[in-house]
Amino acid sequence: MRDLTPKALVAGALCAAVTTALAQTPAPAPSSNPGTEKHLKNVRQLTHGGENAEAYFSPDGSRLIFQSMRDNYPCDRMYSMKIDGSDLKLVSTGTGRTTCGYFYPGGKEILFASTHEASPTCPPKPSYERGYVWPIYAGYDIYRASADGSKPTPLTRTPGYDAEATIAPDGLIVFTSVRDGDMEIYSMKADGSNVKRLTNRPGPDGGPFFSWDGKQVAFRGKPLSPGPELDGYRALLKEGLWRPTELELFVMGRDGSNQRQVTKLGGANFAPSWHPDGKRLIFASNIADPKGRDFDVYLVNLDGTGLERVTYNNTFDGFPMFSPDGRHVVFASNRNAKTEGETNVFIADWVN
Repeated sequence: MRDLTPKALVAGALCAAVTTALAQTPAPAPSSNPGTEKHLKNVRQLTHGGENAEAYFSPDGSRLIFQSMRDNYPCDRMYSMKIDGSDLKLVSTGTGRTTCGYFYPGGKEILFASTHEASPTCPPKPSYERGYVWPIYAGYDIYRASADGSKPTPLTRTPGYDAEATIAPDGLIVFTSVRDGDMEIYSMKADGSNVKRLTNRPGPDGGPFFSWDGKQVAFRGKPLSPGPELDGYRALLKEGLWRPTELELFVMGRDGSNQRQVTKLGGANFAPSWHPDGKRLIFASNIADPKGRDFDVYLVNLDGTGLERVTYNNTFDGFPMFSPDGRHVVFASNRNAKTEGETNVFIADWVN
């Protein structure tokens, strides 16, 4: 990304970063223009206060799993709730920092990334002596647990960052890792076995998200050519740091084949997931404010055509996902915030 503000920068960078990032610099006065949000009807706020983000539906569409910084705990933990905001449950261990939760097929199990075995305390924030950088926390591993959070079992045990996992209907997992010295996308079976590398290009690839049929994967990235930018990226990554840059959206087969670029918008485009028709992506972008932190939700065809703006809120809207039946969309937003940095989960009925 070009000289973006820290909050917008990190919100577009890694799911591990978003809620803290949104709290770091002053935001414009929150307001939204629901009259122009023609695809959204009956918008409801599901969380109230704190920093809440990355809510993803269970396979039957009845529950959401999301990360939240609340109750005076200094970093994100993992929660689930019904889609009306009731029956809130802590589903991570309550220690360390967590990110990127998702339901297994059938909805009886979940996975999430956590640092709790590396340390029960929240990992330290980086200093900014080297400019604006974000930590790629080395303590993150991916865990499988029962839907209530019991019996967490590690699926990854490699040094460095393993996170950003989603699951196909047949149980195949895709995730982001730095195990080979770069931010790349990998797949593994539901039990963590048979790990395969899917991307192999210098630069920050990540945020993989399966299509509804599990045949394709959308992701965000920026291929880097040899030169000062790549050298600087690699030097920081060796220290467990990343200075976020411009990001575009890509799609590939579940085996890493047929990789192609979807967007060429500039700015920060991230958090892609799939429209129910399987022909479009829904994602977050700051293209209306490429030097700032005004992110909104957009739709785009897989060939990059048909770009359509969905939300019109002058702070942050991001991490959208459709319900399995296509009737609802969930997203995180700063709209209606009562305090600086407050981010909440919203759900709306989808209007075609």
